[in-house]
Amino acid sequence: MEWVGPLLTIIFIDLMLAGDNAIVIALAARNLPKHQQKKAVIWGTFGAIAIRMVATLLVVYLLDVPWLHLAGGLLLVWIAYKLLVQEDSSHDNIKAGSTLGSAIWTIVIADAAMGIDNVLAVAGASHGNIWLVIIGLIISIPIVVWGSTLFITLIEKFPWILYIGSAVLAYTSAKMITSEKKLADFFGSGGMPEWLFMAIVVVVVIGAGVLKNMMQKNKAEKHRERESH
Repeated sequence: MEWVGPLLTIIFIDLMLAGDNAIVIALAARNLPKHQQKKAVIWGTFGAIAIRMVATLLVVYLLDVPWLHLAGGLLLVWIAYKLLVQEDSSHDNIKAGSTLGSAIWTIVIADAAMGIDNVLAVAGASHGNIWLVIIGLIISIPIVVWGSTLFITLIEKFPWILYIGSAVLAYTSAKMITSEKKLADFFGSGGMPEWLFMAIVVVVVIGAGVLKNMMQKNKAEKHRERESH
């Protein structure tokens, strides 16, 4: 039963971060004939997952290095924030493949370059359990291939899902920071300082994301008003 919580967290993280994968796959395979697009999606995704699995297992082992929990946690805090204020321009450099091989290669390379968020999040949520990493990433294959596009649609209809996902990432990042052995004397083991710190991280990330989105919305409205005049 102690696997259930971390495993569900890993699956939810995969769902939240699968949007980028869906966009990369769609862009890379868009110029292929219809009968080749499905092959590009399947083989490109399997290749990307294989690289991601190796990278995640490597990160899990490296987390024993002093201060790496802290560094990974801080980076994941930034990723949790960026999830709320994503820019559309992040996929402008993804070129469509003209052949099946080039499309698969594009999917694998682009996913490897963009997959640091997923690797860090899954490694942090696994708490060093290799089998949780493997099972979580195996489950993520059908999620990426078939479920990510559907999930994007759900997020468009229910934007609050994005905030839940960001909160889960923020919690995972805070958990990584508090599990840093060099900070053990400061946070203790599951006491009030640790829970208070995790709550503060989640609130700050969500608050900063909401504030940024409000500023962007106000800026866009002012721009439309100037154009209308």
